[in-house]
Amino acid sequence: MKFAIKAVAASVILASACGAFAQQGETVKIAMIDAFSGLMATIGSNQLKSIQFLAEEFNKKNAAGVKFEIISIDNKLSPQETNSAVRSALDQGVRYIVQGLGSGPALAIMDSLEKHNARNPGKEAVFLNYAAVDPDLTNSKCSFWHFRLDADTSMKMEALTTYMKDIPEIKKVYLINQNYSHGHQVSKFAKEMMQRKRPDVQFVGDDLHPLAQVRDFSPYIAKIKQSGADSVITGNWGSDLALLIKAANDAGLNNVNFYTYYASFPGAPTAIGSGSPGRVYQVLFSHINMPGPMNPLVIEFRKKFNEDLTMGSLYHTFVLLSEAFAKAKTTDPVKVAATMSGMKFKSFNGEVEMRKTDHQMQQGLFISKWEKAGGKFPIDAEGTGYTFVPVKYYEPFVASTPTSCQMKRP
Repeated sequence: MKFAIKAVAASVILASACGAFAQQGETVKIAMIDAFSGLMATIGSNQLKSIQFLAEEFNKKNAAGVKFEIISIDNKLSPQETNSAVRSALDQGVRYIVQGLGSGPALAIMDSLEKHNARNPGKEAVFLNYAAVDPDLTNSKCSFWHFRLDADTSMKMEALTTYMKDIPEIKKVYLINQNYSHGHQVSKFAKEMMQRKRPDVQFVGDDLHPLAQVRDFSPYIAKIKQSGADSVITGNWGSDLALLIKAANDAGLNNVNFYTYYASFPGAPTAIGSGSPGRVYQVLFSHINMPGPMNPLVIEFRKKFNEDLTMGSLYHTFVLLSEAFAKAKTTDPVKVAATMSGMKFKSFNGEVEMRKTDHQMQQGLFISKWEKAGGKFPIDAEGTGYTFVPVKYYEPFVASTPTSCQMKRP
């Protein structure tokens, strides 16, 4: 009798466990569609290694008990190639797509999924955007199927200009950005926000250059020098940032500070080197010496690849998905998307929120400065002996910006 009661109790517990983790052991395919060739291949390759590395870590343990499988497709940084890549991913049974390099390709994915999901009920797919930061993606062009895990251009500029306004030495600012939506937005928000906070600051230059095509930035550096600027604001990333800072160092532009979005990302730290301590700043949701779960991962990634694990928003991807799978008790994209919408969860940088109105992640932002590594911040960037040291942290509400999104929900 006692055995029978125990058997019944065990079966109830087992049934409960199966109900809570209906997808236990299921393999979830994630397609990373990004630039793995061309001038941006270095950063694309690093992000691919990062997501594969994190998938292996989360496969050991995650809230839903699923297994993640990563599929990579090269879009060559082209919106047209991105459309083909989306079709290829969907044909392979992928229902979760990850991308971050370039807002043009991000918009292409959103458009493709809007059409696909409307035409193919039961075969919907979701887009997790880890770094494409054009604010329009969560405003006028927002989509139920799109979730942004990075802070957008306006949020980062809100934090950056809040920091810059309190530096009286900043009087003349030069803008240099890539000639596509993100670069235009950096220029627009820098001028608007600085005018509101420090109307005395002059903008003495505003250059837009082709994306991933410029190999010599010395003509731009000559213009910056001639302008008398004391500060440069740039949203450049990849080779466009590495080559820009290299040209500045080569020209001996030692009296100008650079305020950046992506100076810790592959290639840029090496270009900055030892020539610019205290002169390069970055706004980001993390830094390489973050305490907590990211710290051992950063160390292990360096040992394995001799590269830096810089894209913490990819970590968000796995936490968000696995928590949503467990909560929804399914990996079905429609139910998971509805669960992720408005969800709060704990990630490597504390509690964050996927804002329901526009699917824009709300999270704190750091301003960090290029300094010699050591003490509380021992991990250097790309073996340079230098690292980005946090000098200011802003709570999520400081950088949060309003949205005009009128989301259509299924």
